[in-house]
Amino acid sequence: LLGLFFCLIYKLVMLKNMSLIKYNSILDIFLTYLIPETELSVKKGNKIFGAFVIKKSDFKLTVTGTNNEIVNPLFHGEISTIFNFFKLNNLNTKDYIFISSHEPCSLCLSAITWSGFEYFYYFFPYQDTKTTFNIPHDLNILKEVFFIKNGNYNKENRYWKSFSILDEISKINIKNRGNLPKKIDKITKLYQNLSLEYQKSKISNNIPLK
Repeated sequence: LLGLFFCLIYKLVMLKNMSLIKYNSILDIFLTYLIPETELSVKKGNKIFGAFVIKKSDFKLTVTGTNNEIVNPLFHGEISTIFNFFKLNNLNTKDYIFISSHEPCSLCLSAITWSGFEYFYYFFPYQDTKTTFNIPHDLNILKEVFFIKNGNYNKENRYWKSFSILDEISKINIKNRGNLPKKIDKITKLYQNLSLEYQKSKISNNIPLK
C-alpha cells in the first residue's frame, strides 16, 4: 500500500510538471512565432487571428497559420493553419493538438472537426473577441444561423474537446505558475496593440465581415 501511495504521488507530480511544460511551451510559441507572423499579416490588412499545431508527445511546434481574409474571406487563421498542416505529408491529427489565438468561429469549428483533431485550445474567448477586439461576428453567426446563444456550443463531444488556455492555467496552484502570468500579460498586450492597428486600417480593406 505504501508503494502504491508513493506511485500515486509521483504520477501527480509528473502531471503537474507536464502541465507547466505544456503551457509554457504554448505561450512561448505565441510570443516567438505566432505573434510576429500575425504582426506581418495585420500590416497587410488582415485580422489578428492565428493558430498553430503542436505535437502531443513533446509540445513542440509543427506548423502555424495566420488570417488571410484579404485574399479570401474563408482564409481564417485556423483554416490557414489546417492547410499548412496538411501540406506536411502523412501526419495524423490524432498525434497533435490544435491551438488558436481566439475561440474558433463556426467555420473553424467545422474545419477542426473535419480535420480530425481530438483537442483544441484557445487563448481569448468569444466575449473578448467581441468586446476587446471589436469583432462580434463569431457570436452573431452562432446566434443568427445556429440559434446558439452566448457562444455556448458543446465543448466536449464525440469529435473533440475544447479548452480555454487561461482557464486551464488558472487551475494550477498560483505558487506553481512561475512565469506564466507574465507571459499571459505580454501576449494580451501584444494582441491589444495589433487589434488597434487592424481597427484603424480595416476601412480600406475588402473583407466582407470586418
